[in-house]
Amino acid sequence: MMRTANPGNRTELQKVAYSSGNLSVNLMSQAFATYLVYYYVDVLGVRPAWISLAMIFHGVLNAVLNPLFGHLSDRTRTRFGRRLPYIGFGMVPLAAAFALLWTPPAAEGAAFPYFIGTVILYDALFVLVVLNYSALFPEMFQSIKDRAYVSSWRQMMGIVGMIVGVAIPPLLYSQIGWGAMGVIFAGLSAIFLALSLWGSREHHDPERATFRLSTAVRHTLGNRAFVLYVTGSFLVQFTFALLPAGIPFYTKYVLGREESYNTLLLGAIFITAIPCVFLWGRITAKYGARRGILIAVGCYAAALLPFGLVTQAGGAMGTAAAVGIGLAGLLVLLDVLLSEVIDEDERRTGARREGMYFGMNGFIVRWGVSLQAACMGLILEASGYDAALNEQPASAAMGIRWMLSGIPAGALLLAWLFFYLFPLGKRTA
Repeated sequence: MMRTANPGNRTELQKVAYSSGNLSVNLMSQAFATYLVYYYVDVLGVRPAWISLAMIFHGVLNAVLNPLFGHLSDRTRTRFGRRLPYIGFGMVPLAAAFALLWTPPAAEGAAFPYFIGTVILYDALFVLVVLNYSALFPEMFQSIKDRAYVSSWRQMMGIVGMIVGVAIPPLLYSQIGWGAMGVIFAGLSAIFLALSLWGSREHHDPERATFRLSTAVRHTLGNRAFVLYVTGSFLVQFTFALLPAGIPFYTKYVLGREESYNTLLLGAIFITAIPCVFLWGRITAKYGARRGILIAVGCYAAALLPFGLVTQAGGAMGTAAAVGIGLAGLLVLLDVLLSEVIDEDERRTGARREGMYFGMNGFIVRWGVSLQAACMGLILEASGYDAALNEQPASAAMGIRWMLSGIPAGALLLAWLFFYLFPLGKRTA
């Protein structure tokens, strides 16, 4: 099949511009995950049980929309491409929906139905825009060198967005209010998505093969490389969710420090990760994605293990900084490895299906957050943790240390096995 353009021929500025979209993605997603429930429950006074049910529905909806919108994108044919129209027409409504989350009506009893409606709107637009933004990556950048370079920039931008979305809101909502904070973040997100769109291009190939939804799902789940990849990715995402959720318990009950120390530990992880993403980009370009991710998983698992032994603040800070090194590698490499799955699938089927693969990956790894919540609950319950106690028994402190060390390390060992069995790129591993 003939392709009328080569979107991989991008200037350095355009590559960085495309990567900047990840700042918007993480800014919105982290602010949503960190503060929205707190705002509606603690500030607006909505019953926690209602919000919990709504958030469960949000998780299911988000998971289901990923493969559906991915398949829709794969089958779209316009003169502008398959992905760009969804990003171009969706980014401003997405930013507006994000702003609406933080501006509920003042009428009594209106906050909860407003929450449900705006979350559904935001969810649909977020998946539509972000999935198509992510699906551009494998097609635009087809050499391992370009993919490693752009993935490094994407993850650097994403970490900056994550820091802004977590650290800046308290400074803003305490001074100018929640609604104004939402508008500022929405504006920033729209700006960086627009910059990303400027740096994006697509192949135009109206003759490319397509599948029906059932056939597309069957081909995707029947792809051995993808099954191995997504299982490893699921286990990695589980550890990503467990780490920030467990650190507040570790800070309070193992280190005996104030809550502000959480920020220092997470800051050590992310500040270390920012320069390391470029180091992992070079490792990936030199050794390939499969070997790179095996090294990254090993580094990440080894760095987590000291959390099981360290009980002093200085040692915890050093451990957190070491965790950032391995975490940076996984952030860079996961999308690069999935891109190789998509390339191989095109060679087998004649169809280019980034949307379905990113969508199905999103559907599956989404449940890693649910596994994290279940795992934390079981560990805290079994170890004798009692929220009513200011000082927990030694068994609870041990359970918390195990939650940040042995359990994620075990999950990463399993992930390493699945990535080792990954069949693509073995000639360079």
